[in-house]
Amino acid sequence: MLDHTWIAAHIPHQGSMCLLDRVIEWSESSINCRATSHNDPGNPLRAEGRLGAANGIEYAAQAMAIHGALLANADDQPRQGYLTSVRSVTLNVARLDDLPGELSVQAERLPGDSNNILYQFSLSHDGRCLLEGRAAVVLDASALKENP
Repeated sequence: MLDHTWIAAHIPHQGSMCLLDRVIEWSESSINCRATSHNDPGNPLRAEGRLGAANGIEYAAQAMAIHGALLANADDQPRQGYLTSVRSVTLNVARLDDLPGELSVQAERLPGDSNNILYQFSLSHDGRCLLEGRAAVVLDASALKENP
């Protein structure tokens, strides 16, 4: 199990913006993480004293970043990805901060190429799906060709 210290050392999100506590399991195609930062009154994503469910997309994006770091060769610096779109997002709750205990954050890498990656993601709490969707990540924006 990889903890918060390991996560903070391997993704660009630092301080209170590093939202995930630990990696429970991972494989070539998926990752499962846990988080409790949704209950932190100092969570930087809170607005007007609450953490809306759409912020769960950032939790999923960090799980994707961790997955990328885990898949990188040990000698290579992980490539920084950019979340370029989210699609088919379903929010099943209005907010996250009123849920006690841990959130479960899952991301599954779908077939793609080495620069454009598609993930399916979900957040759940006590077995209940809070939100789910798909996200596109580009690892090297300079490699994208402009459309004429």
